[in-house]
Amino acid sequence: MRQLYSFYADAFKIALQSIFAHKLRALLTLIGIIIGVSSVVVVGASISGLNSYVMETVTKLLGVNHFMVDRMVSAGHLTEEEWQKRDKRNKKIKWEDYDWLREKCPTCSDVGAQAGTSVNLKQDGQELFGTQVMGVTANMGEIEDKSVSEGRFLIQYEVEHAENVCVIGNDLTDKFFTGVDPIGKTVKIADVFMRVVGVEEKRGSFVGQSLDNNVYIPLTTFEKMFGRRRSLQLHGKAEDRERFHAALEQARIAMRNKHKLKGNDEDDFGLVNVEEVNNDVDQFTGAIAGVVIPITCISLLVGGIVVMNIMLVSVTERTFEIGLRKACGARRNHILMQFLIESSLLSSVGGVIGLLLAAGLASLVRATTSIPMTITIPYVFLSIGVSGGVGLIFGIYPAYKASKLDPIRALTKN
Repeated sequence: MRQLYSFYADAFKIALQSIFAHKLRALLTLIGIIIGVSSVVVVGASISGLNSYVMETVTKLLGVNHFMVDRMVSAGHLTEEEWQKRDKRNKKIKWEDYDWLREKCPTCSDVGAQAGTSVNLKQDGQELFGTQVMGVTANMGEIEDKSVSEGRFLIQYEVEHAENVCVIGNDLTDKFFTGVDPIGKTVKIADVFMRVVGVEEKRGSFVGQSLDNNVYIPLTTFEKMFGRRRSLQLHGKAEDRERFHAALEQARIAMRNKHKLKGNDEDDFGLVNVEEVNNDVDQFTGAIAGVVIPITCISLLVGGIVVMNIMLVSVTERTFEIGLRKACGARRNHILMQFLIESSLLSSVGGVIGLLLAAGLASLVRATTSIPMTITIPYVFLSIGVSGGVGLIFGIYPAYKASKLDPIRALTKN
């Protein structure tokens, strides 16, 4: 055991001496490994960060244990023909659907409703484009886990009496109420002056779209201003995760009963829940990873070929050394292991440097964007393990060639 430890210690020492004896060559050799490892780690961290960012944003938008019943759902998974079919089949969601779902879904901790439209706002010479005006029931703040930084959210009395009040997003505060407390002030929406009772906590942006350019008004007020012909969007929430799927299924059955659907009749409404959105995000980022990561791994393959080339040069340069060691009793497996250790060490050093470079790039991305790129422990082991494995695999042929050298011919060459 002691002899084995001594052999590996000596082999490691010789490998380090060989690397430091040719610093420039070693550095040029490492560039391929460094670029390969940093590319794989940065891409992996980016995909993981994108996944976390989207899921966090979805949670901000929809809350937790939350589902929606809408006339239509996103057409992302549908053909144009299927979309047109559903557009003709699906019914508008009305107030009676809202009242029915509240009554027939006892597992739901709460059921709310909303409708929305986009308007341009003008006030005091300032203009804000594409503001989302959402008519909501008073409980939508709790259902979607909304946070209010100033004032309060809408209350039931204001919805029942169609009051001209609103809760505004941060974009409106920055545009129309700079340096002024907006609570109690008015904002003009579609020629109607609305009194501000609350300011929603800043949510940032998502894929370049602001999440703070919005106004919440009572749903009854919304219908007075924009009409009642729009389809509502119903929102349900379960008390906890354990009861979420039961509430979701109960809501589906209630809506099918309300619309008098039987047996194999397809739903004439859309049902979306946060978990489905998260699963779609996982599939999307997984598909990206499945395409992008193998492509970035090509750079590791190139780096491995460079390592093999340099190790072949090293074998040629050290022919006399190999012959001398064999003449002194070194076995073929000793020579083989010596060069394998050297190629693996060289690549592992490149892996560590590549990891540090990737960490620097990840920090830069975190500082300049909202994507939470994080290099976790698995990435650390991946960078060192993969790079070392590349060196081991591509070092086999040069090591084997070195171990096959005839000691007499090796000594006479020099």
